[in-house]
Amino acid sequence: MNVPTHSLLVALATLLLAGCYQVPVTGRRAMNLVDDKEVTKMSLGMFDDMKRRHKVSLDRDRIDQLNRIGERISKVVFWDMPDADWEFIVFDEPKVINAFAMAGGKVGVFSGLYKVAKTDDQLASVISHEIAHVTAKHVHEKLSRDLAVGTVGTVGMIGGMVAGAPGLTVDALSQVYGLTTGISGFAFDRAKEKEADYIGLMYMARAGYDPNAAVSVMEALELETAKDPIQPGFLSTHPSHPERIIQLMDAMPKALAEREKSSVRTGPILVR
Repeated sequence: MNVPTHSLLVALATLLLAGCYQVPVTGRRAMNLVDDKEVTKMSLGMFDDMKRRHKVSLDRDRIDQLNRIGERISKVVFWDMPDADWEFIVFDEPKVINAFAMAGGKVGVFSGLYKVAKTDDQLASVISHEIAHVTAKHVHEKLSRDLAVGTVGTVGMIGGMVAGAPGLTVDALSQVYGLTTGISGFAFDRAKEKEADYIGLMYMARAGYDPNAAVSVMEALELETAKDPIQPGFLSTHPSHPERIIQLMDAMPKALAEREKSSVRTGPILVR
């Protein structure tokens, strides 16, 4: 059956208007056409699967450090993730310089990250960045764009999505998280990475951590990966180090002001 182009455009416009949300901190308007509960449910299953497939660290100092940082950051992001069931896991993968966060409040750090994040402030900068991806719903937005592109011209599918039945699959979610490419995935496009840098900087400052540590982590990453022809997952598709540092420095006065307003302050803590 041939459907008038006008009808397709009206249906798609209705879909997009119904699926808009506002990103925390930046206020950017973004698209969300997927069911939050389904994304969370699938993400929880994926996180459990990762714990089965990859060695979980027994290093008590690292575990305590991650939980200490995670608890503080989770408090400042509460209203952006009110239903999160937080869980912080250190994976014993010394060759992987990476961390990630998933819908539902699941956060993982690969032990290789400690090469560049040695203090609480530095690790907090990475964790805040990863959690920012979740509060900004970058996974939802990527899935929504894929669904919207894939359903243009299919009125029945568009109607179903408007009615709240998007075609979300485990495979689609795995691809967005990067799980189909191994444990070094979890990479978003450059615009999303820069947004997460900014949001994460504000989160860590509100939690009382020194936002300058975000710059020192970028500098440490530069040194650690300078001779590596293969970018680690934390850097994949990311803006260049200088580009990210410039953005962080531009936002630093605001971040330092946020920290001044924080009721929690600490000095640097080094875990060996």
